[in-house]
Amino acid sequence: MKIISGKVLKSILEKKGWIHHRTTGSHWIYKNIEMKEVISIPIHGNKDLPIWTLKRIMKDTNLTEEDLN
Repeated sequence: MKIISGKVLKSILEKKGWIHHRTTGSHWIYKNIEMKEVISIPIHGNKDLPIWTLKRIMKDTNLTEEDLN
């Protein structure tokens, strides 16, 4: 699995239709109207996301490994 930063992940989600709702500290909160989901993405500069965090966000947003490329 490709490891990516929170900044890269937020860009991918925005292309998939997720909308930035608000920012709380270093966490960006996104909404998806179709899925009625709310997720939080930690953005700490260009630091890579921990693998378990990335996998959980991918599961919650229905992203695949192909989406990360």
